[in-house]
Amino acid sequence: MKTVTEFPRKVVEHPDMGIVMPDGCRLSARVWMPEDAEQAPVPVILEHLPYRKRDGTTARDCLTHPYLAGHGYACIRVDMRGNGDSDGLMDDEYTDQEWQDACDVIAWAAAQPWSNGNVGMMGISWGGFNSLQVAALQPPALKAIITLCSTTDRYADDIHYKGGCLLNENFGWASTMLSYSSRSPDPALVGDKWREMWLHRLEHQPFLAETWFGHQRRDAYWKRGSVCEDYSAIKAAVLAIGGWHDGYRNTVSHLVSNISAPVAGIVGPWIHKYPHFAAPQPAIGFLQVALRWWDRWLKGIDNGAENDPAYRAWVMDSVRPSRWHDARPGRWIAESQWPSPRIEAREIELLSGTSATALVASPQDCGLAGGEYFPFTYGPELPGDQRPDDARSVCFDQPPAAEAIDIVGAPEVVVRLASDKPQANIAVRLCDVHPDGASELICYGVLNLTHRNSHEFPEALKPGEVVEARIVLDQCAYRLPAGHRLRVAVSTAYWPAIWPSPEPVRLTLSQATLHLPVRPLATGDEASFPEPEAATPWAIETLREANSERHVTRDEKTGMVTLTIVDDSGQYRDLDHGLVEGGVTREWWTINPDDPLSARGETHWSSTLSRNEWSLRTKTFSTMRSDAKNFYVTGRIEAYEGAELIFERDFKNEISRDHI
Repeated sequence: MKTVTEFPRKVVEHPDMGIVMPDGCRLSARVWMPEDAEQAPVPVILEHLPYRKRDGTTARDCLTHPYLAGHGYACIRVDMRGNGDSDGLMDDEYTDQEWQDACDVIAWAAAQPWSNGNVGMMGISWGGFNSLQVAALQPPALKAIITLCSTTDRYADDIHYKGGCLLNENFGWASTMLSYSSRSPDPALVGDKWREMWLHRLEHQPFLAETWFGHQRRDAYWKRGSVCEDYSAIKAAVLAIGGWHDGYRNTVSHLVSNISAPVAGIVGPWIHKYPHFAAPQPAIGFLQVALRWWDRWLKGIDNGAENDPAYRAWVMDSVRPSRWHDARPGRWIAESQWPSPRIEAREIELLSGTSATALVASPQDCGLAGGEYFPFTYGPELPGDQRPDDARSVCFDQPPAAEAIDIVGAPEVVVRLASDKPQANIAVRLCDVHPDGASELICYGVLNLTHRNSHEFPEALKPGEVVEARIVLDQCAYRLPAGHRLRVAVSTAYWPAIWPSPEPVRLTLSQATLHLPVRPLATGDEASFPEPEAATPWAIETLREANSERHVTRDEKTGMVTLTIVDDSGQYRDLDHGLVEGGVTREWWTINPDDPLSARGETHWSSTLSRNEWSLRTKTFSTMRSDAKNFYVTGRIEAYEGAELIFERDFKNEISRDHI
């Protein structure tokens, strides 16, 4: 990535610009803008997050916002209320208060003497979600957004539930936010009130698992904030970006297919990162692409951005399975409209519906080769060789491909089956089987069969009754080489991605059909992007290097299988203001292959902040287990000032299982 130090306009930074909300709550914003903005006003770009601008997102902020500011924009990175250096409290994700604050910041920014009155909103993950949600509220000054790694459906395509199955990331992310939001503000910004703010935050800190586990159906809680409920509400121009190695693979397609406002989508081979520094390669010049979008919709420059292809995607070539890839070879394709009329749905009979049947009854540890739900650390988080999971599944292998095919879109599998239990999950993986048998995951889908007709009104299965179900796999863009086989692998478990059914399940398949989206073979790049550029990287002293580890162990006496995850984010000193921050995340996912009720998740977060004699540490702990009727979730916060424990708090929740 090229570092740019000279820009058309000189940039000034304000590390703590206070923005006071109508109710008196002060939000802390880090702001970059041209030095002469009051003489020559500029558009505003807002990023509104709970992830701590002082130490959480600093690395990416340093690369991104000064670059945009140097090209004539005021970039405002706000700590949401209750987080970082802002006052107030945060109750949940995507609340009315969060949205109102964002709208109030937009109105405030549009009225400043250094603003031309036009505002854009940008963000990845949480910031991508609320960019879409705020756009649907139509604040007058908001003209365009860039949303990355986000979702249109909070229930069906976020970290909570998928196909009506409970994602373990629902518990994992609640544990993450318990750690993030319980950290102290920085005394260098907020002054002597830092301790009062911190203790007030700790005393009111929610453990969001309690809320999220309480809504196991797609009810009003999840519909609120799901922009798919009314795409027409979005009037701002939308640029949507995603990655094939991220958990949010479907959003770009959904937005480009449904929004009537100006919209374009880009999907690369990336993990959960901004694409100017994402991996696997190739990264792209995201900041130049963003400037083209902002220049068109916030400055009114006639640069033709509205005529760019509706959908651009990286078609990944087949590679050897690996837990990490530095690069994914392939090519860029472009479609002027999406869905594309050039994509053919090929129908492939897997099980014909004659007298032949297939019995699916997977061990509970099937799924360990699946990788992280959304890889983040540039570590061993990607799907590995699928053969261990294939051995625990029923596999339908196709003949070796006579010629290469490009699979572009969302494959679907329609099945007729009977279950021997009233609740059952089904997982379907589409794999690329190499001539030597290595199995690479292309994409997957899961379905809670009690949700086969509705995520809002699930219906228990009648044991032995044949039903039809449609499993929609994630969007993909993948080239299957000649000589390789397609494999459809079907299982009743997918651990630790989803929580298991309360009883071991046997599914009898009597019919199965794959609907495969095939695009004419791309012969070369149909689109191109500039090489990545960014502003000067964050100036730090590294005190402890980051490291990411994954270990699977099996107790031969008890049969228990445990996935241990250790993500050490390292420890760093900011060379500008001296803050030292660091953290380590540990997770344990344990299950007995014969007993779904043995499933257990456990997390431990440790986070440190210090400067000179000032030293703080927070430790959070959480556990999750279940019996046939209930989930049992616990949490704990410990806060230390120096070596002294100054705060502790425990959470304990029992939540009934609802068709899960």
